[in-house]
Amino acid sequence: MLVRKTLQLSDVELKLDDSGEGKFAGYASVFGGVDSYGDTILKGAFEYTLKNNGKPKMFYNHEWDMPDGKWTVAKEDDHGLWVEGELTPRLTLAGDVKAALEHGTLDGLSIGGYLKKGDYDETETGRVIRRWSNLAEISPVVFPADSAARIDLSSVKSIDFESLLPECNSERDIERLLRDAGLGKWEAMATVSRMKAILAGRDAPDEAASMKALLDRLTRLAS
Repeated sequence: MLVRKTLQLSDVELKLDDSGEGKFAGYASVFGGVDSYGDTILKGAFEYTLKNNGKPKMFYNHEWDMPDGKWTVAKEDDHGLWVEGELTPRLTLAGDVKAALEHGTLDGLSIGGYLKKGDYDETETGRVIRRWSNLAEISPVVFPADSAARIDLSSVKSIDFESLLPECNSERDIERLLRDAGLGKWEAMATVSRMKAILAGRDAPDEAASMKALLDRLTRLAS
């Protein structure tokens, strides 16, 4: 499933280089905390993806069109995932991102990638994430996830419901899939609750088909 985790820049200790070349460094993820979804990322979680997939891409606001720069360093230490990057010279988007970072109006960093069954352990309140199968990108973002309550249609487009749906074996899995698509925590829970009410009394095959039809409608809505 596609997962995104966002921290405020004050939490990730982002620092801009004084040279004016658009270089910056900081923590994209911090180990041992509990986020708004009840998830905790453990030390060592990024070792697999960094070894097998290399450094993640850099985008602005998770818009997977034109990279606004590149990460030159991505490594774990005792505190979290440390990254060093540079914005692309003469790229208009990169110039806008640099100006916003300097002014403090761009106030979040977010990691985006894929988790598979076996990468995490379920808890009563969320997950303990032991491994990221693929850390695809790290983005400077406008809204930290804790305060965002909206559907980001560009993120919905990047999710392959057809392949991810078979991994959903419970209401909780469906909620997470919807949240990963950009729906807020409470909106995802309310959607699943409404789906249960609509599907009450139907046969199991009809229920599964109806859930898939609803997810397909979400995908078409975003295209």
